[in-house]
Amino acid sequence: MMSIKWNGDSVKILDQRRLPLEEAYNTYTNYYDVASSIRDMEIRGAPAIGIAAAMGIALAAKSMIGGRAEEFREKMNSVFTLFAGTRPTAVNLFWAINRMRGIIKDRSDVPGMVDLLEKEAIKMYDEDIDINRRIGKNGSRFLNDGDVVMTHCNAGALATAGYGTALGVIRAAVEEGKKIEVYACETRPYLQGARLTAWELLQDNIPVTLITDSMSGYFMKSGVIKKVIVGADRIAANGDTANKIGTYTHSVLAKNHRIPFYIAAPLSTLDADTPSGDSIPIEERSMDEVVYIGSYQIAPEGISVRNPAFDVTPAANITAIITEAGVIENPGRDGISAVLKKK
Repeated sequence: MMSIKWNGDSVKILDQRRLPLEEAYNTYTNYYDVASSIRDMEIRGAPAIGIAAAMGIALAAKSMIGGRAEEFREKMNSVFTLFAGTRPTAVNLFWAINRMRGIIKDRSDVPGMVDLLEKEAIKMYDEDIDINRRIGKNGSRFLNDGDVVMTHCNAGALATAGYGTALGVIRAAVEEGKKIEVYACETRPYLQGARLTAWELLQDNIPVTLITDSMSGYFMKSGVIKKVIVGADRIAANGDTANKIGTYTHSVLAKNHRIPFYIAAPLSTLDADTPSGDSIPIEERSMDEVVYIGSYQIAPEGISVRNPAFDVTPAANITAIITEAGVIENPGRDGISAVLKKK
């Protein structure tokens, strides 16, 4: 299952807006189009956004190969700014941009810089798959044979280079021979759970049941759901975690019903420079995502709409944060400092 691929002189991206009815790929030779694909949620998911930005930057560098080193760096700074403005909440985006920026910081050979940027983008892609598998291995011990696990949004292969973070933990448990069933929340208003997570799990023959977001409390209270595991777009230094809107609500319900609530995310999602969730920028998206389902209007003309794309789950509601470097249990106590020391 491939969300993005580097083709040397182009970037191939799975158009996730057209799933689950159509599996279609778009190929871009212009870095502006890659930036638009991130902004328009053709590709989404924090790790995948970072990889797409890196590949877009490498594509831009190939189109700017002439001239002196300083001129090249100035042009690339405008490219970095373009990609930084696409999705403000996902810290992986800025991690990838800063990593690419560091490649050309002290070099004077333009062709050499272009080559290094391309190699770094490919390296990020390869690293992400390995990272996801290590997250899966570290987290699979929390899932027992027979568990029904609820997830929200899509933190699977589609949101990464492959395998997934939250779904990677589920995949790893299944690969160990455990029978795991998933309850996938639809994830209004963009329906990533209904369109993407359900489709992805069906492709892997992992039993999945689709529920509306407002049904999670019912199934928690009735004892059906045993664990909750989600991904993350940014984790603050104190362990507060931004994820798709609705995650906070699920965390409150899980805490009330004494159900373990896990975050699965790579180290690149940990943001030591953001002290708490109060400092995480929350992206607000178009009102059309709420007023329409596809092309069908479901709300009256002139209605006032708010559409924050993310909310913040306090660390006190999180049982553990699972990363490739280890697991932070009870993050409300010490934040993310223990794992940050391993970065």
